[in-house]
Amino acid sequence: MSAHVLLFRNDSLNSINPLRKTGKNPIKTSHDQRSFETCAFLIEVGNGGVAVVSTAATYDNMVHPGGHTALDGRQYGEAPPEHALDSDIGVFSDPAIRRGFIRKVYLTLMIQLLVTVGLICAFLYWDTLRNWTIGNYCQIAWVHLLVLILALSCCGNLRRRVPINFIALGLFTIVEGLMLGSVTVYFNADAVLWAVGATALVSFALSLFAMQSKWDFTAASGSLWVFGWTLFSFAMLCAILRSQYVYITYACLGTLLFSLYLVFDTQLILGGKHRNFELSPEEYVFAALSLYLDVVSLFLLLLQLIGLCR
Repeated sequence: MSAHVLLFRNDSLNSINPLRKTGKNPIKTSHDQRSFETCAFLIEVGNGGVAVVSTAATYDNMVHPGGHTALDGRQYGEAPPEHALDSDIGVFSDPAIRRGFIRKVYLTLMIQLLVTVGLICAFLYWDTLRNWTIGNYCQIAWVHLLVLILALSCCGNLRRRVPINFIALGLFTIVEGLMLGSVTVYFNADAVLWAVGATALVSFALSLFAMQSKWDFTAASGSLWVFGWTLFSFAMLCAILRSQYVYITYACLGTLLFSLYLVFDTQLILGGKHRNFELSPEEYVFAALSLYLDVVSLFLLLLQLIGLCR
């Protein structure tokens, strides 16, 4: 049941991440330069690679502080302000903006998780719904889930426009909660509660590690992408072999992968001087969706692992 989340994470989220490179060494200009350059880079991260879309523009000007006319009759203007070379980085480096972005992301994530836990509990303890789900399992809901996650991942205007972005995210959360509830009916309630507790503990510990660590996991997007597709290929092998030990190995490797993804996405949200990439301040819906999928994937894999080991 966890393979679909793995497919979504690699096909959609990891290939269309709205990342931008942080400015650790901003370009400086001085009044005695013969020429100065402005570099406006649009970073596209996809398929494990980084592409520079726009190139640097060179201005062949002698900077004159007063804007006077030189002896040869040429007019020299003032140099552009230094902050114009990296205005986006300067805006998001403001601690107040960063804190507001982080609060918005984690508040959205908390609401998503509460709704999901509520739906799972309904499937676990409402016998009528539980019995109906076992006898009438419907695959069409997976199609709706795929459409919603692709729309939120690929359509930048959809996830940035209020209130459409929250409506789409709310629909996705409800559908995902229903899907998780339909999965948990095949497990004992004790196993599901153990999986919920383990997921909460692991997610909290990894989030603290991502906040405190100086190791930059944002530079490892390509490695995570390769690891993800390798694990997906291993899942195909599991479907053929149908061995309990192979399933346990898959669940352990999947837990490791999405633990790394949780650290990766947390560092993208937190940003900072030790990170190569970070999310734009307008991408709070995308950030919450990324963390939500990481937590849900961890839950499914831990639930599978607990069920296999009982």
